[in-house]
Amino acid sequence: MRLLWLCAALFHVTAVWSTELTFELPDNERQCFHEELESEVKFNLDFQVIAGGNYDVDCFVTDPMNNILYQERKKQYDSFSHTTTTKGVYKVCFSNEFSTFSHKMIYLDFRAGDETPLLPDITKTTALTQMESACMSIHEILKVVVESQTWYRLREAQDRIRAEDLQDRVSYWSIGETLFLFVISIGQVVMLRSFFSDKKTTVPART
Repeated sequence: MRLLWLCAALFHVTAVWSTELTFELPDNERQCFHEELESEVKFNLDFQVIAGGNYDVDCFVTDPMNNILYQERKKQYDSFSHTTTTKGVYKVCFSNEFSTFSHKMIYLDFRAGDETPLLPDITKTTALTQMESACMSIHEILKVVVESQTWYRLREAQDRIRAEDLQDRVSYWSIGETLFLFVISIGQVVMLRSFFSDKKTTVPART
């Protein structure tokens, strides 16, 4: 019980905050997110296109002076880290302006700040107690679990969207084949009936 209480208290000691969202980006449009940050703050950006077109998007990050910190074109996924030098509003933009008809579904994870050490007084030469070592190990394992869950959730969403798109294509193809066979069947019936129908012959009139 004491171990659980200690771990719970340690896990709440953190200075990191994050924004995680999934949004739709229409074709020929750009969408930006703004965040005000202090100086000397490290932030991390992870994004991935989970649906739409060729699964690519343009992304760029600018500082308060509109200087480009990061710029990539037609990326399926990527990560970016930066430590701010000035206080102000930092902008993260995603552009789908190169696409004329494909909407994109994008996952974004924005994290800012440094994680406070679980045990601030510990140095590399400090010996940990068994309880402290257990808490440190649990904390690291939980971080791996969270990252794995996020990765599996994105893969599940991407595979589900692809499966739904494939199902729609198969359905449309089946409907088209059905209509095509129906038209061919009617044409064959009409053609066969023309073979067995009595043709009237015209007799020339006698003068």
